[in-house]
Amino acid sequence: MSDRAEGEKLLQQLTGGVSRETLERLEAYVETLRQWQSVKNLVGPETLAHIWTRHVADSAQLVPHIPPGARIADLGSGAGLPGLVLACCLEGTGAHVTLVEANGRKCGFLRAAARAAGVKVTVVNARIEDALAAPDLSVDIVTARALAPLPELLRLAFPLLAQGAIGLFHKGRDVDEELTDSARYWSIEHELLPSGTHEDGRLLLIRGCRPRSAA
Repeated sequence: MSDRAEGEKLLQQLTGGVSRETLERLEAYVETLRQWQSVKNLVGPETLAHIWTRHVADSAQLVPHIPPGARIADLGSGAGLPGLVLACCLEGTGAHVTLVEANGRKCGFLRAAARAAGVKVTVVNARIEDALAAPDLSVDIVTARALAPLPELLRLAFPLLAQGAIGLFHKGRDVDEELTDSARYWSIEHELLPSGTHEDGRLLLIRGCRPRSAA
């Protein structure tokens, strides 16, 4: 089975079903990613042959955890994972995705890929700390994939989590160690779910977060 076929199968299983229009949007995103990859290293070169399973389906598995009409902020969007994939999957549902990325060239890719896919997103070219300081940024969901170890990720996302946003974070085999490290600084209400695409992967849902008082 080709990566494309296996990826579509995973998408159907993990999201509850994707339409032909959604697949067309994702195909446009993938094609743009392949084009830009030759001049801007957006994903690991060794993963390009498995882009549908390693990246697209992996990102899309967050869809069932996102309520209709949700406002989503994707931190450190980079190649649009998971934010732009979510925008492709959620187009027409009332959801809106804000992509936060400090690298100007990567922001150029995000805008080009969004145009190619025909999805409306907001691209914010700024450091996460600066973007989240904006008084008008209010979201329901905050996402990040391969951005930082959990203690640092919580520090970055806290301005949104403190407002009641739910965190949906992709994590790997070290997540238990990261949770232990985080417990020194943060009190979090969380749920850990298995990844549908990576045997060692986990999805970390954070429903509450507050800093621990200094000793």
